[in-house]
Amino acid sequence: MSKNWSITSKQLTKRLAVLSMSALMVSVLAACGGASNPPTAEDAGQYEVTPGDPFSAYKDEVTVTMGRVTTANPKLPAGDTYENNAYTRLVKEAFNAQIKDQFEANGEDYSRQVSLAIASGELPDMMRVDSKDELKELVDNDLIEDMTEVYKEYATDNIKQIYDSYDGRALDNATIDGRLMGLPATSLDSAPTMVWVRQDWLDVLGIKLDADGDGAIKLEDVEKTAEEFLKKDPGQTGKPVGIPFVNTLNTTDYNGSAYTMLGVASTQGAFPQYWMKGEDGSIVYGSTTEETKQMLGVMADWFKRGIIDPQFGTRTFDDITALYTNGQSGIAFGPWHIPDWGLSNTKQMDKHAKFTAYTLEDADGKVNVAHANPSGQFIVVRKGYEHPELAIKIINLFYDKLANDKDVATSMPEAAKYLETGVDGSTRPFNIEVNSATSLLDDYSDIVRGIKGEIGLDQVRTTESKNNIGSIQTYLKDQDTDDLTAWSKYHSRMNGVGLIDKLTQEGKFNWMTPAFSGTTPSMKQTWANLTKMEQESFIKIITGAEPLDYFETFVSNWKKQGGDQVIQEIEAETTSQK
Repeated sequence: MSKNWSITSKQLTKRLAVLSMSALMVSVLAACGGASNPPTAEDAGQYEVTPGDPFSAYKDEVTVTMGRVTTANPKLPAGDTYENNAYTRLVKEAFNAQIKDQFEANGEDYSRQVSLAIASGELPDMMRVDSKDELKELVDNDLIEDMTEVYKEYATDNIKQIYDSYDGRALDNATIDGRLMGLPATSLDSAPTMVWVRQDWLDVLGIKLDADGDGAIKLEDVEKTAEEFLKKDPGQTGKPVGIPFVNTLNTTDYNGSAYTMLGVASTQGAFPQYWMKGEDGSIVYGSTTEETKQMLGVMADWFKRGIIDPQFGTRTFDDITALYTNGQSGIAFGPWHIPDWGLSNTKQMDKHAKFTAYTLEDADGKVNVAHANPSGQFIVVRKGYEHPELAIKIINLFYDKLANDKDVATSMPEAAKYLETGVDGSTRPFNIEVNSATSLLDDYSDIVRGIKGEIGLDQVRTTESKNNIGSIQTYLKDQDTDDLTAWSKYHSRMNGVGLIDKLTQEGKFNWMTPAFSGTTPSMKQTWANLTKMEQESFIKIITGAEPLDYFETFVSNWKKQGGDQVIQEIEAETTSQK
């Protein structure tokens, strides 16, 4: 790795100095726009063993530098790293391309590193950006390659079909002025946020949740269960803690909804942080609605009664995970896949730990959810990089060939071992997902039919599902197994996705389509402050530092300090698109 986010203070000082010159440098780069003639797919072909082939290797080794999005617990085998692992070695073997990480980071650190790269113009050859706003900034300053032609020439038919399954919305998100400027990650509808409850604790205490077995419970059920867990301390730690929530409180990404109160909001018909359309057709910010105020009322009542962690607002994400790992808390809000990377830590400490997933229903028995933005992340290629088609090839390799190879254990044995042992997908060169709009439930159907013996493993569509069938069968044979992968795959797929499948088939979801999911010009100046104001106001209300009616003060201030301007810009943009 040539550079790492774990930089020294000297390095940081140097980078900050670079930042101070960023406006000038970006201006210079903009002024020079077009000076670098992007290589065409035809040009690239002269370097390839089989020119124009979606999987062709290069005749001579090429190097590609990357910005890598990491996770805290990737489960890499000893000796392997983000830069040198089965997946990066697979890229070397397949394409004769050597990956060098220009930086590695996660969360806010990654966002900061990307900002530094954009400001300084020192972009890696390829990196992920996490917003359309960043994509636009890169385009405005002529810093990234136009991928239109290489996508047409190099993307496999299967990859094109995956993107097309979103009816154009995925590629449209990455298209600016009619040109494809990034390769979008896909985000299928993976709602809702679930409530994961320690089933072994329910069994010990004789608590029967969800008596009608429809998978949906009410807020009152969560309250009573949390109170019982606090009173009787089934984890036997002597210091049980109420339900913990992160201080960011909300999200518009159900995949990233771990420990947020999005599930509580859904019961009130609230969609905080979403842009919605009001009854009169006007744009409404979900965090300022009466339904969101009702949600805050519920949360404030919970805090007062001790149902919520008394340290609410101060704990980090890792602190919260530790509460579950230590057996201090047994109710977690999160997405369907939280057992794979979060709750599995609990299993490591307690071999008898089991969770059951529920959803929260509203007073009418419906589960309110919002459609996901089909793509909010993009892989971009530095302007002037000699082999922009390599980005397409890597996507072909991981999201077509590896995903669909029926004999991956033979053709790509190292990668197959990663899939089998549950190594985190973030260790792939691009930390994104590229799946069809229906893939989640399609994969679940394959898994269920495979377990029942209705189809053979050679009929299962993806390598991952094939491995998941084996893991889940292992768990079903021994539910106290020490096989952590078997435990997590059973919980995430059979409990988590199984519940989504059930609710979908029964028509339990009440879907809301957001009116807008991008950014506007004034957001660059005001959005950080508005978000901070929202977060601080909500925490004050929930913890009782301010009464519930303080919500009106928050809404008023939010509008005055930029919110009204943002709404005007969104209405103008959505009107122009009609």
